[in-house]
Amino acid sequence: MVGEYDSNNLKNQFTFKVTFNNILDSENFTGVAFGTTEEREVQKEQADTMNVLLVKPFMYPQAVQIGCELEDLQKAVGGDIEATYPFNEPVALVMHDEGKLVGKELNRALRDDDGDIYDIVAGDFLVVGLGEDDFCSLSPELMKQFEEHFHQPETFVRMGRSIMALPLPDDMVKKEDAPVKADSVPHKSNPDRDVL
Repeated sequence: MVGEYDSNNLKNQFTFKVTFNNILDSENFTGVAFGTTEEREVQKEQADTMNVLLVKPFMYPQAVQIGCELEDLQKAVGGDIEATYPFNEPVALVMHDEGKLVGKELNRALRDDDGDIYDIVAGDFLVVGLGEDDFCSLSPELMKQFEEHFHQPETFVRMGRSIMALPLPDDMVKKEDAPVKADSVPHKSNPDRDVL
């Protein structure tokens, strides 16, 4: 009996060809030859960087390239991370896990199928692709789709028991390289203080 077996595992490391020249029984396994017919280098499964979308409060989304390590994601969002999966597409939102609790600026609203707000992301967040086991780069199509989805920055107004999201006018959108100014407290002149 002659048979062949060709095994391509997920990493495509080797292709094996096994030829059976004899009938194998439970006592005798002679006549089986194992050998490689092709060798390839194993590719590193995860890249060192990934292309993702960075969404900051009061700014348009930015396509950025960041590292794939936990520390890189934490640095991008300013602290410990959490991921949420609110879309049908293979993407995740990676955000600061305590953004609201530590007082980060409200950023973008998440809406249900009816357009009603069910949550608001606070602070910077990333839109990342989903690989088999980990986060990965966004495809160009997903990058474009989610840049359009989160394009317009929002501002939030409390209306009784609810919060309303309003699009931020274009003239109020911060530029990428604009420094953040600290709010200055107006100082009134007081004759009694001027003496001190």
